[in-house]
Amino acid sequence: MHRIKYFITGGGTGGHIYPALAVIRELVKSGVSKDGDIFYLGNKNNLEYSVAQSEGLKFLSYDVSGMPRKFSPKIFVFAFKLIMASFKALFYALRYRPDVVFATGGYVCAPILIAAKILSIPYVLHDCDAHPGVVSRIFSHDAYALSLAFESAKEYTRCKNIHVLGNPIREDFKTLTKEKARELLDVKRDFVILIMGGSSGAKKINNASFELVKKYKDNPDTEIIWQTGKKNYEEVRGALERELGELPSNVILKPYFENMAIPLKASDVAISRSGSLSLSELCAAGLPSLLVPYPYAAADHQRINARKMCEMGASVYLDDNDCSGQKLLETFENFVNDRNSLEHASRCAKDNARYDASREIVLLINQAALTKKQG
Repeated sequence: MHRIKYFITGGGTGGHIYPALAVIRELVKSGVSKDGDIFYLGNKNNLEYSVAQSEGLKFLSYDVSGMPRKFSPKIFVFAFKLIMASFKALFYALRYRPDVVFATGGYVCAPILIAAKILSIPYVLHDCDAHPGVVSRIFSHDAYALSLAFESAKEYTRCKNIHVLGNPIREDFKTLTKEKARELLDVKRDFVILIMGGSSGAKKINNASFELVKKYKDNPDTEIIWQTGKKNYEEVRGALERELGELPSNVILKPYFENMAIPLKASDVAISRSGSLSLSELCAAGLPSLLVPYPYAAADHQRINARKMCEMGASVYLDDNDCSGQKLLETFENFVNDRNSLEHASRCAKDNARYDASREIVLLINQAALTKKQG
């Protein structure tokens, strides 16, 4: 019996990598072997490389970078890298003969999708944003299927086989209890605030959060879990120790959590950017949130995502331009001091949670692979 070979790609940020990882875990759960059946493609200088390594996945690397937003000499560097990476992706596809490609968006996906089109390998796309990215929009027309996180994203794509499934997330969001999550983090207090800025961190949120930490550092009932991002950890820790003398005993400061289900399920409220994966995970955790969208996201998708969450009643919104320490603290306290509103936001988040996207996407991927075998 012919075993299906899978090429899976998505990288640059956690918002592209972790949905791909959730689908890989679902494939493995269904009996697919990581050894020789699943290949992860991306840039070895990006986060996807370390994640793939930690999962024991075969990693196929090519050097590709994002397209410059404005015309400059960098556009020629981008074009050259894309051409060379596409040739390398063609080599990988001819060598390993995948039956199907699954891509979660971002510039890292482009080379192997170009190769898939040239070699007539079926591919399935997933886009996590309310406004799909450039790669998803360009390649959706010839995709076997397109999975979307938002209904509103349909109007921007040209695929005939669209499925609105939500984002693939870790199974831990279903199974992990709040009590167990708090035990894993050694949380000792009743009310837990989570501060996070995506896999890369968010300097603006980090800087503004000092006022909040100063306000709550001596509160015996409040604990703060603060994910700074790897690039910002030393700076944040140093600033806290300079201003406060030491790291407060009720602050858990981490550069990054490999498993975001743990801090999310341990918390009562979050302050966050509004990348789509973060929002899907907030909903899966039933966590009310104060959202500060990243203003330079492609097609302004973070603001669009945040507004959708506010319309659902799950979040409140603070514009990045207004995100000073005082304004963040004021907006946060207005939100959490009304416990009825907080409970309502939690219910709204949970009502919009989607837990089965990974399983449904695996079905689409396997259907696409069968079309190649039958062809």
